Amino acid sequence: MSRFWTDKIASLDPYVPGEQPQDKKYIKLNTNESPYSPSPKAIEAMALEVSERLRLYPDPNCATLKNALAKSYKLDASQVFVGNGSDEVLALAFMGYFAGGKPLAFADITYSFYKVYAGLYGIEPKLIPLNDDFDIIPADYENLDVSGVVITNPNAPTGKALPLADIEAILKANPDVVVLVDEAYVDFGAQSAVSLINQYPNLLVVQTLSKSRALAGIRVGYALGHADLIEGLERLKNSFNSYPIDRVALVGATAAVEDEAYLKEICDKTIATREQSVKDLEALGFSIIPSATNFVFATHPEKNAEQIYLTLKEQGILVRFFGSDKPRIGNYLRITIGTDEEMAALTAALKTL
Repeated sequence: MSRFWTDKIASLDPYVPGEQPQDKKYIKLNTNESPYSPSPKAIEAMALEVSERLRLYPDPNCATLKNALAKSYKLDASQVFVGNGSDEVLALAFMGYFAGGKPLAFADITYSFYKVYAGLYGIEPKLIPLNDDFDIIPADYENLDVSGVVITNPNAPTGKALPLADIEAILKANPDVVVLVDEAYVDFGAQSAVSLINQYPNLLVVQTLSKSRALAGIRVGYALGHADLIEGLERLKNSFNSYPIDRVALVGATAAVEDEAYLKEICDKTIATREQSVKDLEALGFSIIPSATNFVFATHPEKNAEQIYLTLKEQGILVRFFGSDKPRIGNYLRITIGTDEEMAALTAALKTL
């Protein structure tokens, strides 16, 4: 610890991302990246931008991307905010809407970055337990005295989806605070809450291009909501970094958003592979939580998850193990859905254990 650190730095418990080892080539099924290339139209647009326009600053308003997203979701461009990955969008939302002194409600098992943001901004988490089947129960989010509510749908790392009616019930129960719905994986089988935006001015939907659009490497995320909520995020962004998205990312993201046919194609492939992988894993004795994502959350009643993780890693296959000390999920593995060939390699490796 440096003597120059502030008390704030010393108190932080930073987020730990999935492994990105460089010692050899792995089948990477641990960080929920797409196994497919981005839209060919996105690749073409980015290549042109690199060759001709990098001497110029990007558009700080990200107008072309906002317009493409607004058209796709049938919203106005004033209802769209763009950030450097959905993590930056989430961080700004936590700073702007939840750091008000009251606790922030979110599930006890969900995206672990929420606790990190809470620590960074001095927000007290109010953890709402999932039930025994790892479901979010809307009634548990009623009569809360909180600064806001965060719902991940589908949830991570469980993969379970919440029906749109349940999201609406949570919105109705919390009309005076922002309800943020993190939809990083929504394209793989869940109902988006975007259709509720014009009915509920307190709804903020956050999505990313990292998963379903296979663009994790360019770091683009976005928020959709009432124009007043979006204006608040813009004020925060322009008080910190007015150029969060570079020129290459802007044109690639715009082309990917416009290529809806390609989005459907790779999502359909991923869903089909997921369903087959569930059958293969269940045949080996694994119990799988129903998934609406590009990963599955699996446990084996007779095998140790950490040992499976370590043995697979030795064989060049990475899956995500969160730690044996994690309550309720200490014997679970999160397995990203890869190509059919990658999942067949996983199944073959597991058969040897």
